[in-house]
Amino acid sequence: MGQVLEGIRVLDFGRYIAGPYCACLLGDMGADVIRVEKSSGSEDRWVTPVAEGGEGSLFMQVNRNKRGITLNPRSDEGREIVRKLVAMSDVVVANLPPQTLESMGLDYPTLCESKPDIILTTVSAYGHGGPWSQRVGFDGVAQAMSGAMHMTGHEDEPMRLYYPWVDFTTAMLTAYGTMAAILERQKTGRGQQVEGSLLMSALTVGNTTLIEQSVIEADRVGTGNRAQTAAPSDCFRTADGWVLVAVVGHPLFKRWADLMGESHWLDDPRFKDDLARGNNSDDISERMSRWCESRTTDECLSELGEARIPAGPVLSPQEALDHEHIQAMRFMLPVDYPGLPRPAPVADMPVRLSETPGGIRHRAPVLGEHTEEVLAEIGYDDEAVAGLREGGVV
Repeated sequence: MGQVLEGIRVLDFGRYIAGPYCACLLGDMGADVIRVEKSSGSEDRWVTPVAEGGEGSLFMQVNRNKRGITLNPRSDEGREIVRKLVAMSDVVVANLPPQTLESMGLDYPTLCESKPDIILTTVSAYGHGGPWSQRVGFDGVAQAMSGAMHMTGHEDEPMRLYYPWVDFTTAMLTAYGTMAAILERQKTGRGQQVEGSLLMSALTVGNTTLIEQSVIEADRVGTGNRAQTAAPSDCFRTADGWVLVAVVGHPLFKRWADLMGESHWLDDPRFKDDLARGNNSDDISERMSRWCESRTTDECLSELGEARIPAGPVLSPQEALDHEHIQAMRFMLPVDYPGLPRPAPVADMPVRLSETPGGIRHRAPVLGEHTEEVLAEIGYDDEAVAGLREGGVV
């Protein structure tokens, strides 16, 4: 069975998460992705090291389904290799500043000289064209500037989410944009530049709160795990752990009142709708807390599940790995890598297609693993490759 992007070649000059994971998603859908790194390895190769060679878990996740080469694209020979690679590629992914793109010959006008219909996918912290465009930034900075940290923590202490959701959201959005550009090129023969930014992604996720602030000036502050526009929607301690319960909308609130066996919640004007319940959540959360404290986590989830109320356990990373549903669904697949004591549980393609499914075909490459193979495809023999190695080009 063929894959959606079979026959598409992608050059990945990404760094850290947003660019590499964008290219990874294209690879999951069947594209031939070539990851280009400097001779010492890109920064993301060494984040959260778990292998004997120092390679990190991040690299293993966002670089599966790729071939890997090393290259110095700023050297004359390196720029020539880039030109040859671009000429036989469809997409270039590079989350690099504009001046760096130019110095590496990866800016869009230069790429078009080698391949007029090339698609360039870029990711930046703040987008191009504004007063902050030349500044550097990471996931946490976008969380801070979007209002997310202000709302995630408490009034006296903003809180960053530990998982880098902005990076991964940006990667997914730029992969979506890249696939749209591929579809457009199939129709018109034109390439184009696709641009994503961390800050725009964070603002998109938080847009509901930003609209509310602009229109009615709610001036909300962080309330920890407790929701502000619904109740009970909070994290509650059980007899042996914690559960997250999310009651949103009147039908769910009625199910909750029925579970409590207390119809008076439905007659009290303080709890007439979600917003009212969010504004008067203390009594509701206190009632739910007492209910949870008298039961184990499994008992809570069993009764809440029977009542069709959304709820889940608060799991540690190990508990998430061991959870029966996560294992049964094979959301993560065991992928070996040189230097690991055991295969790594790598998250599979997060979207499943019934007819043309993507997925993990092979592990992330070790440093420079496919350099000779890729260079041979663009005309370099063993002697030429040896000369490039001696000159520090690859």
